[in-house]
Amino acid sequence: MNTDTDADDAESTSNCGATTGEAESEPSGSSPSASGSKCGASIAEADSAAASSAETAGSDSPSGSKCGAGTSGSSASRSPASKANSSTAGSKCGASSSKKREKTKEKVGSTVDDFDAEPGRLVAVGLGPGHPSGMTERARAALLAAEHIVGYTTYIELLPDEITERADELYDTPMCGEVSRTEEAIDRALAGNDVAIVGSGDPNVYALAGLALEILESKGATATMVDFEVVPGVPAAQSCAARLGAPLVNDTVSVSLSDHLVPMPEIESRLHAAAKESFTIVIYNPWSRKRRANFEKCCEILLAHRDPATPVGIVHGAGRDDERARIVELRELEELGETELVDMTTTIVVGNEETYVWDDRMVTPRGYETKYDY
Repeated sequence: MNTDTDADDAESTSNCGATTGEAESEPSGSSPSASGSKCGASIAEADSAAASSAETAGSDSPSGSKCGAGTSGSSASRSPASKANSSTAGSKCGASSSKKREKTKEKVGSTVDDFDAEPGRLVAVGLGPGHPSGMTERARAALLAAEHIVGYTTYIELLPDEITERADELYDTPMCGEVSRTEEAIDRALAGNDVAIVGSGDPNVYALAGLALEILESKGATATMVDFEVVPGVPAAQSCAARLGAPLVNDTVSVSLSDHLVPMPEIESRLHAAAKESFTIVIYNPWSRKRRANFEKCCEILLAHRDPATPVGIVHGAGRDDERARIVELRELEELGETELVDMTTTIVVGNEETYVWDDRMVTPRGYETKYDY
């Protein structure tokens, strides 16, 4: 959401501000090295780290980060090759390592009282669809101003070199490391750094802006304390709609098929509610190897309420090098779940009863035709 194999240091530089004490034990085959804290908080012993990390991130890693993942890293190197050289390491939800990254031995669960420094700044930045040209100027400026950038590995790799080369430190975790990397970003900010946590699309659409505020509250901090700001980005629904024509110009509902955080019965209930009304429906996270049944159930529910000929737009990898788009009828949707067109980078737009296809574009009337002659 892998055991920690990246165990070269028993004591290492704090990622986000802990002054590490003595490591209770060294991993087998490790080469211990002591290095000072970069920032601010103090922690006691590393033996509590693993339990806290497993509790927060679901990891069975033998080490835990005070700011989140079992392994993490950052170093002062500004090599532009750091993105290309990153490799997944460490805990199930751990961080990758590269020339800008090094491991830490810290526990999850610090509070605002653990940090002595004057707090820095935390900005949640939406990258938009993925390609640098789809990033807003405000997002670019925020990232160029950040000292530390934290995010999902894929999103860090999507950043332009001008941004990664300028950052002092990068920190990334693979899929399912949301809590660990968000806490990492917060702890770095509480330790006095200017931090950006990045995500695709917009930080308020199935993303981490809300989680950041929840964790700040749980630590006894406030949003004001770290001058918390959300920098919006173009959400997947809008970037995909633009690729398909004009399908979202009337009332629209979005539903994620991921049952990682929301039980499938609730997702089904929402699909029934949306499908029986005249909403255009945007489906996020439609398919993964573990969730084939969710996609199949979604298709079944949609067909129970809508004409099988309803236009459906499918956009894979919007704004990325492998972008593909296709418009089909609702009756054809389920069989496409077995193809490369539909995966976790795909967004699906299901038209309402008025949506039609014209000149290879989806069109959902806004209602002007009822009042105007044209």
